[in-house]
Order: sequence, then structure tokens, then C-alpha cells
Amino acid sequence: MSQQRIPLWINIGLIPLINLVMAFAISAALFYYIDINPLDAVKIMWEGAFGYAEGIGFTLYYATGFIFTGLAVAVAYHAGLFNIGGEGQAYVGGLGVGLVCLLLGDKIPFLLLFPLAIIAGGLFGAAWAFIPAYLQAKRGSHIVITTIMFNFIASSLMAYLLVDVLKPATTMAPESAIFSESSWLPKVHEFLGSFGLQLSESPVNMSLLWALICAVFVWFFLWHTRWGYQIRSVGSNVHAAGYAGISYSKVTIMAMALSGMLAGFFALNVIQGELHQIKLNFVEGFGFTGIAVALMGRNHPVGVILASLLFGFLYQGGAELSFEYGVDRNIVVVLQGLVILFSGALEHMFNKPHIESLYLRLSNKKEAA
Repeated sequence: MSQQRIPLWINIGLIPLINLVMAFAISAALFYYIDINPLDAVKIMWEGAFGYAEGIGFTLYYATGFIFTGLAVAVAYHAGLFNIGGEGQAYVGGLGVGLVCLLLGDKIPFLLLFPLAIIAGGLFGAAWAFIPAYLQAKRGSHIVITTIMFNFIASSLMAYLLVDVLKPATTMAPESAIFSESSWLPKVHEFLGSFGLQLSESPVNMSLLWALICAVFVWFFLWHTRWGYQIRSVGSNVHAAGYAGISYSKVTIMAMALSGMLAGFFALNVIQGELHQIKLNFVEGFGFTGIAVALMGRNHPVGVILASLLFGFLYQGGAELSFEYGVDRNIVVVLQGLVILFSGALEHMFNKPHIESLYLRLSNKKEAA
């Protein structure tokens, strides 16, 4: 089957849409099994996620985190690397953002502090990704194994720091002191309120703008720069790229460092924008869900943004569904699992090949006619 003859709208648009419909069809059967009307469930989830201003704010807040971790996975994937370490890289990135806010929050203006927080979060995340990248590039250690191991190391490191180093004497909880209010990232409703636009309060903050900027940067970097071409060349065929003079070691380290940097930015949304202190397990699985976001979004920045909105909808809508029906919030995890199953594991089993074959048959008949 000639992949050159398959248009992008099929691989990027139609097939993901069919996968999503199939996942939701199985979800409907699950809702019937637990005595919930699927149409009522969809209505409640939609209204909870997009039906009012505060719900939209929560959906965008979750989506912002998914954009960062989804882009992190996508960049590494284009280099042929499967970065499972977004959880740990986001965790350590939070340490960088938190240290800037703790040490400088009440000493320098916010317009200077925020760029420093961005730099610190990115550098800490990139540094945590550099070690597995070096081991893969120079020692042949598998990137999946090392990044998984570094997730556990990051968790242990942060637990030690929050219990024995950063925890104030006045609390028993494993958390840092609260940042100075002057270092808090403005909420979107606060920012728009300064221009006379009144919105309901919600956790979505100005890191959403930075997430969209990062998506544009990733698109430009991968498809319009020499370094991005090298990354995609190695990901497509490492031997051909080496024959062309592209260094596998250099590309591996560059791609993983950029991936870790993007994951480190996750802390801007949660740490500086919402919690205003470093807390234990603040990442809450967003690093792992970023893998599903990248798969669903076909590792393209536009697809990652759309998939992030979908998972934001599942998070916020699932919370409303849990409140309305009293079902376990883990039902959202089941929905996510079904989306991942049909978008990844089952796609090449029966969906993608059949749709492409059908398109080619119809196209050939049209040309023959």
C-alpha cells in the first residue's frame, strides 16, 4: 500500500475521529452496564466542561498541562525516542520553578521573575532528561527503561527535599512554604478583568498562553529548521540519517533535552499558577497522560492541542459526572484507557489498514472511470 497516496486528512482527521467514536461507543455500553443513560452522561459531561464559564476555565486549566506533556512526548517521538519520563521531568521542573519563586518572589519584579521561572523550569526538566539521553546515545541504554527509572528517582528526590529540606517548621505536611503573592501567575479572569472584561473565577492562568507559544515553537522547530529536519530524519531512518552525516548521539541528546524542557514547563501551570507552593505528587499522572495526548494528536502540535482539549473535557466532565451520579471518578481513567486503546493499540489491527484500503480502491475506480 502506497502511503504517498493517502491524504493527510485521512490519517490526521478521519481515522482519529473514527477511533474516538468507537471508544465512546464502548463507553456507552459501559454506562448502560452501571445503570447510567449514555446520552444523559454525555450531556452532563459536556455542560460541566463547556456549559459555563467556570467549567470552561477548569477544562482549559487541565488542557494546559496536557499541552506541555503532550508536546514533550511528541518531540522525542519524532526522533524515534519514546520518552516515558515526562512525569519525573515535570516533577523536577517544578523544583526549578519553586526555587525561583521561593528565593526571588518578593525580591524582584514579576516581569523579571516570570522569565526566570520559565528558564528554571525548562532547565531543570531538560537536565533530568539529559541523563537518560546520554545513556541512550553513548552507552546504548534503552530510553524507555531509563526514563521510567528516573520517574521513581525524581519521586524519591522530591519526597526527600519536601520532608527534610523545603518543609517549613510550622507544618507537618510534605510541602514547601507558600510563595510570595507577588510571584503568583495571574489567572486569565484577573488579567482580562484589568481590561474591564468580567469572567467567573477559575484556575486557568496565563501559562495557557505560554503553552500555545510552545506549540507554535515546536511546529516551527521541527518543520522549518535544520535541527528539526535532523530530528525527523533520525526518527524516520537512523541508518540513512547517519549515512547523510547526521549525528545520532547529537540528535538524541538534543531531542530529549527539548522534550524534558517542555515537560518542565508543566510546573508553571500547577505550581506557579494554582498551588503557589511545591507539593508532593503535584504532577498527578499528567506526564503519563501526555503519552496518550501525543498519540491521539499524531505527534503534531495542532493535534496535541486538540487532544489536550479532549482530555481536559474528560477530566472536568468526569468530575461533574461523578458529582451528579455519585460514580467513582476513576470512570474517567476507563474512558481515557478506551481512547488510548483505539487510538494506539487497535488502530493498526483493523481500523487504519481497512480505511486506507477502501480509499485506495475508491480512488483507483475513480481514475479508471
